Amino acid sequence: MKEKLYNIPLNDAFKANDECPFCFIERKLEEQTMDFVLGPGASYMEDDVRAETDKMGFCRTHFKKMYEYGNRLGAGLILKTHFQKLCKDLDEQAASFSPSKTSLLRPFKKMKAASAAEENPLAAWAKETVSSCYICDHYKDAYARYIETFFDMFRKNAEFKDLFKNSKGFCLPHFADLAQAGDRLLSDKDKKEFFQILLPLMQENMHRIYEDLDWFCDKFDYKNKDADWKTSKDALQRGMQKAGSGYPADPPYVMDR
Repeated sequence: MKEKLYNIPLNDAFKANDECPFCFIERKLEEQTMDFVLGPGASYMEDDVRAETDKMGFCRTHFKKMYEYGNRLGAGLILKTHFQKLCKDLDEQAASFSPSKTSLLRPFKKMKAASAAEENPLAAWAKETVSSCYICDHYKDAYARYIETFFDMFRKNAEFKDLFKNSKGFCLPHFADLAQAGDRLLSDKDKKEFFQILLPLMQENMHRIYEDLDWFCDKFDYKNKDADWKTSKDALQRGMQKAGSGYPADPPYVMDR
């Protein structure tokens, strides 16, 4: 029954005619998590959730999206208690810190990345503090389950396999995830069939995006100003998605008031 909860969104994603069905799924997961954190009846009011957001914080991308979301009081309350923890931790670090001794040769050495043993403890604390994000981590497990469900449906569902064959492929980051997971999760027989579908599909659609970008650029030549855009009008955002994942042309996701 639990797997069926993942089957329906996967089918919907492949039927959406998107440049990458897993970008489509990740966007939905991210929006659901934003609503969970900051939306009506938001979970930031719950002590256990606030304890997790205080501990994990948020990445740069999700701080910006939280700001754009529109719940300024909710974001402020989350940030206030997060800072309370940051201040406490920084006070502890400051109390126990003493600078390392500088060798006579060190000023003349070229700057290089410190090893774990050499790393300044203040730098190590700060890096660890900003290395996690509650929103990223909250939907990471669900995304992993969708990847597993994809291969389960590939093996068992002929209709879904056809959806996969007739899709526009995937962005490169999600292509990497699928290639890695397919190698790990599939039998030799299924693996052979999967890659025989995946690689030509990716090649065809990467070349399709290239052709659209080529014409998109040519359209800026004055000789082509009256020519038809063909399928290239939105080539820039589709190309960015294909190469890097996500939706660069999306407006900010805001709270449903």
